[in-house]
Amino acid sequence: MNDNTLMKKVEDTDKALQDIVELSILYDFYSELLGEHKKEIFGEYIMNDLSLGEIAQDAGISRQGVHDIIKRCSVKLRDYEKKLGLKTRFESIKADAEQIRELTEQIRTASDEEERGALADRIETVTAGLIEKL
Repeated sequence: MNDNTLMKKVEDTDKALQDIVELSILYDFYSELLGEHKKEIFGEYIMNDLSLGEIAQDAGISRQGVHDIIKRCSVKLRDYEKKLGLKTRFESIKADAEQIRELTEQIRTASDEEERGALADRIETVTAGLIEKL
């Protein structure tokens, strides 16, 4: 196996893992919008890391049926995110909260009143933006 082939396999594996992580996060946000049967099948695949064959046997359907459900759910979850944006909004709010926490730590170590005032102003600005997102 040459270096290019190995790099391609590593990149493909990395992309597949990123895809699974993204789908598991979307599942956390939107699983309640899926039908009960689809929710169960997709959850077994994404959250419990069961193979298509294991899920098919447990659910009493074909491996191809499981594959089709997983593909349809993946498309649906991405479509929900595109339309509703809950994951994107959550990540933005989380980043703002982290920035506020960091600024608060900087206030504690600030050497003078002017620096503390500037940091407090930044916290106020970030907080205002955060409130707008809610």
